[in-house]
Amino acid sequence: MTPRRTIYYHDPLRDDFAGTHLKARPLGENFPYIHPSRVWRAASGLAWAALLPAVWLGNHVWFGVRVRNRRAPRGLKTGVFLYGNHTQAFPNATMPTLLAFPRRAYVLASPDALSIPLISRLVQMLGAMPVPDTLAGHRPFLRALETRAAEGALIAVYPEAHIWPYYTGVRPFSDASFAYPVRFGCPVVACAVTYRRRLLPFLPPALTLTLSDPILPNPDAAPGEERRRLRDQVYRFLCQQAERNQVRYYDYVQAG
Repeated sequence: MTPRRTIYYHDPLRDDFAGTHLKARPLGENFPYIHPSRVWRAASGLAWAALLPAVWLGNHVWFGVRVRNRRAPRGLKTGVFLYGNHTQAFPNATMPTLLAFPRRAYVLASPDALSIPLISRLVQMLGAMPVPDTLAGHRPFLRALETRAAEGALIAVYPEAHIWPYYTGVRPFSDASFAYPVRFGCPVVACAVTYRRRLLPFLPPALTLTLSDPILPNPDAAPGEERRRLRDQVYRFLCQQAERNQVRYYDYVQAG
């Protein structure tokens, strides 16, 4: 397939091509990562259950999602951190819900994910956890992560941070976010998104999600070393799976 579009980038670590142009509102130090209200929790559960069919249809019918090694996170008794490449908006935000079912899933997101007034509460009810924008905000954020991990939830992290639609490579990322599974003693599963041809050539490529087997943290290792080991194993898995891409829908070219 000849690429449909050429995108020029300057910085693979900071350039973002999501196209949302949202202006993030400050979260503040008292952002409620876990709401104490029973009404909120009930509404969150109802919203999650009501939207599951739409999430399934959107991913499997419109985006043509297939999952390889789907059982990888299901036999785990504890919470699990899922790390993937960030090349789509809707599937990256919603597929963790299907992968975790019947458990809940939470997705670490930029604060701008909660910057749309009419749907910000719904987005949080469905599992978005914005990464704090202040040092003080990290304390309640980490407490919430610990609680969700103890509940056995799946927590999705996209360490590339920015969306590059239909990108078929793997961008460099740091080991900073791998401090979470090390801190809470949770297994890690890598999730590689690749693209395959469709029978109807006018449709965008379909997505294949390939999950790694769980990678267990070593509680006896130094935290910094363990962070790097987990990051390197996830990065290698994503790069290996990137070779399975069948099509290049967008062509990314470094400017200058």
